[in-house]
Amino acid sequence: MKKPVIAIGLDAAEPSVIEKWMSQGHLQTMRRLRDQGTYGRLKNFEAFSAETPWTTFLTGCSPEKTGFWSFLGFREGTYDFYTKAAYDYNEYSPFYALGEDYRVAVFDMPQARLSDKVNGLQVLAWGAHSPQVDSGSLPTSLFQELVDKHGEHPGLHNDYSVCLDLKATLRLQKILETGIARRATICQDLLQQESWDLFLTVFGEAHALGHNFWQLSQPEHPLYEDLSPRVSGDPMLEGFQAIDRAIGKILAKAPKDAHVVIFSAHGMGPNTMDVPSTTFLAEFLYRHSFPGKFALANGGELGTPLEPIMTKMKWNYWERHLWGTKYDPNPIRRFLRRETPTKLFELIEPWLDSSKETDLISPFRLTKETDVVPYQPASWYMPLWPKMKAFALPSFAEGYIRINLQGREPQGLVPPSEYDALCDELIQKLYALKDARKGVPMIKDIIKTRKSASDRNPKLSDPDLVIVWQDEYATDVVESPDVGRIGPVPHYRAGSHRSEGFIIANGPGIASGVDLGRGHALDLAPTILQLMGAPIPEYFDGNPLPLLAKELVNG
Repeated sequence: MKKPVIAIGLDAAEPSVIEKWMSQGHLQTMRRLRDQGTYGRLKNFEAFSAETPWTTFLTGCSPEKTGFWSFLGFREGTYDFYTKAAYDYNEYSPFYALGEDYRVAVFDMPQARLSDKVNGLQVLAWGAHSPQVDSGSLPTSLFQELVDKHGEHPGLHNDYSVCLDLKATLRLQKILETGIARRATICQDLLQQESWDLFLTVFGEAHALGHNFWQLSQPEHPLYEDLSPRVSGDPMLEGFQAIDRAIGKILAKAPKDAHVVIFSAHGMGPNTMDVPSTTFLAEFLYRHSFPGKFALANGGELGTPLEPIMTKMKWNYWERHLWGTKYDPNPIRRFLRRETPTKLFELIEPWLDSSKETDLISPFRLTKETDVVPYQPASWYMPLWPKMKAFALPSFAEGYIRINLQGREPQGLVPPSEYDALCDELIQKLYALKDARKGVPMIKDIIKTRKSASDRNPKLSDPDLVIVWQDEYATDVVESPDVGRIGPVPHYRAGSHRSEGFIIANGPGIASGVDLGRGHALDLAPTILQLMGAPIPEYFDGNPLPLLAKELVNG
């Protein structure tokens, strides 16, 4: 029997923080839904916490099955790195592509693609965080009709700032609040157009709030003590309160007999990943391949006094600051790269970095010459990858290591017979890497993605090793007995991903206070389909969570 479902995602909302704010009475709508229904935490894949959660949700399949691990791709047989964007959904469709039997409305689902198998309406990339697709809709005219009536989302592709830039960060607060309010109005509009079997939207603003305001909200962040007194209130909490109120307004227009699912497919915490993955790992592997040399962020001898944590940057954007730490044997170029004001630097930079010798490529040249992500220092090492035994692939969360393997890479240096030995060597040396301020070991886990050098399964991830960083402390400087000290460098984003999400479910037949145990994000799609009374594909890797009484499930 069909039942309408209203599913509302909070992109990357951290369950421990949501739980705290609900208990303190800050999120009244979600607390009421939880108290009258049920709540549980959902685990997700820890080794790919940023790139895979929404694809996992949409397909009901693990990355091993879809072969989708990241929006960024390494083109095998080359040293090219490129942006491939969202999963194509050719093999596994979005779970809501149910054909003519169900009316479905999808508004601003991130990292989805328009599907002709959906009977209803779809609007994508209106204001989602990192939508990974172009803005559009089915029907085609709907997107512009909604924009004309309700307005654009001012944060589309503009919902980020460097955490040390308080002025830009606080400007972002107003942008996100405007987007939240407009999202609520659009969803109310769409809900009143007809009775949908499924209505799905996702608050991408939750994702941006975690990335950009963690240092102003959560005391465990190392910048909290210095930066939070400079602002009034708690911008992250205020943003989530706006979301909570918006959920209440949306549900006021929902059918009274609807099942309501509020969920997050993954979470957020202090940023323990960005700088280690983009900077420390890339520089570690450079020094490993070229003993005695360093490229970026040389921190001097081990044991020497550390500089204080940076609470402001010398220059107005993060890449400029970090590129200023690049080593150059020429002291004049080294001085100019470090000290020249930005506007003048952009004029002289082509001369500074015009050496014919193979070297790091500057983010300024990358911006002009390629479509890779220039703000990721790992991409600056690309010209040197053919000369390195192993190199760091750009990533948004975990650290990715690619072995420069003979027979696979065009200028491979590592014979297949030495593949396992090199992996083991890197694993051993990386486990010795520590945060230089607290002495915290930097590595939580290292996953070897291939059983052997000959494993060429096309659905495997690009890296040979995946580094899961510790999540205890957001570090800005690391030390290794093998390659020395790297940093300090400025923090980039304040929050980074965690692998846990949550679900709140409320509606007919859902008992209050049911203990869901520990579910998985893979269970979200089959749970929503079961609540709808829709068929669940056999290929799904998850199962419906035990929300409904058995007689309702069977009925």
